[in-house]
Amino acid sequence: MRVRRSVAGVSMRDVPVRELAALSGQAVPSLRQWVAERPRLGVARALLVLATADALSDTELRDELTVAHQDARSADARSMSLVYGVFLHTHRQYRLTADHLLTHFARWPGDEVAGLMLDAFHACGEDGYRARGDALAEEQYALSGPESWTWTSRLAWVRAEQGRAEEAHELADRALALFPRSGPAAHARAHAEHERGAGPASTAFLDEWLAAHPEAMQFKHLNWHAALQSLACGDFTDARRRADEVLGRADVGMRSATNWRLLLAGQTPAGRCDLAHVRELLAAPGGMAEVFHTFNLALALAVEAATDDLRALAHRAARDERPDYQYVLAPVVRALAEITAGRTAAAVDLLTGLSARTERLGGVRVEREIVQDTLARALVDTGEHARAATLLHPRISTRAHHAYEDLLLARKAPAAVLTVA
Repeated sequence: MRVRRSVAGVSMRDVPVRELAALSGQAVPSLRQWVAERPRLGVARALLVLATADALSDTELRDELTVAHQDARSADARSMSLVYGVFLHTHRQYRLTADHLLTHFARWPGDEVAGLMLDAFHACGEDGYRARGDALAEEQYALSGPESWTWTSRLAWVRAEQGRAEEAHELADRALALFPRSGPAAHARAHAEHERGAGPASTAFLDEWLAAHPEAMQFKHLNWHAALQSLACGDFTDARRRADEVLGRADVGMRSATNWRLLLAGQTPAGRCDLAHVRELLAAPGGMAEVFHTFNLALALAVEAATDDLRALAHRAARDERPDYQYVLAPVVRALAEITAGRTAAAVDLLTGLSARTERLGGVRVEREIVQDTLARALVDTGEHARAATLLHPRISTRAHHAYEDLLLARKAPAAVLTVA
């Protein structure tokens, strides 16, 4: 028996909810219109807050969710539970959100609306919560069946993060066949194709999908994925073009991740970030609020060879009370500082042994892979080619296109590598 997903007057049949689940650029306008038409529908107001939380002040966030909760109380228990979940999620209480979702799904299995907050399990940054979130997605997919494009999309993402690329690809294609506009499915397929090293086949798919859905919320991020596939097959001109034409001043993380990879492979980077802007971001109140955000800013400093800034950031991270900052971020940032200072052997010592602990940097597999890239390049540059080859062997043996990895393993790094001013 399949679960019933239409309760409390809110389901995936509601256009605004479907737009949000698809990560469509029409989600926010559609949600605003929904709230205007049904101002006493608490879940509608809460979902609008979920979609726009980053642009709201603390006061606006509190006021909107207070109204949403009051209205949800006059509806039913599921509405109240959904609104409370949104409250926790938008306040970045990810562990509490995950705990709440476990209770919510036990009472309302297969709830696709609650599935919009499932990223809280990975945002906790803890292995146990990630595993629970993955298991929960598997359970909800089993309950809802393969006709649910939302749960099929989410399971595709889980499989991609687990490194089960073939399954992820199959699930993503199934979800796209059910609902071609599914942004999460397109994203999951991009991750699966990264693991497979699909190269031009992946960029062709992404370009076709983005041309059909130019309003997608993930337009820039999927172009970044396409740039990585261009790197995979050695089309560095296309990788630079995408970074320059699509990624702007606000896209510091994706631009820096692209440029650092280009530099590691001995290639000319795309247009650079403004170092003063990066320093402003680090100095801002939220500059070190999340470990992955801080890591991306460290990559931006590394691209600019800002050794002193990197050392100062590593010192701040080492003094931070949060273990992820002390024991993972700090040594990674120190290693970047040593590389930009020309002390590659010291970087090898710092990065060796981190292994699975790099998961504590947050982000996803493809984003954290850059730490392994850095170690491989450093190993080669210190004469330890065999260790570097062993490190990258799983990639080269499974990816159809791996020109990028071949360049990481090139015994003689071009003069431009890691020495830009």
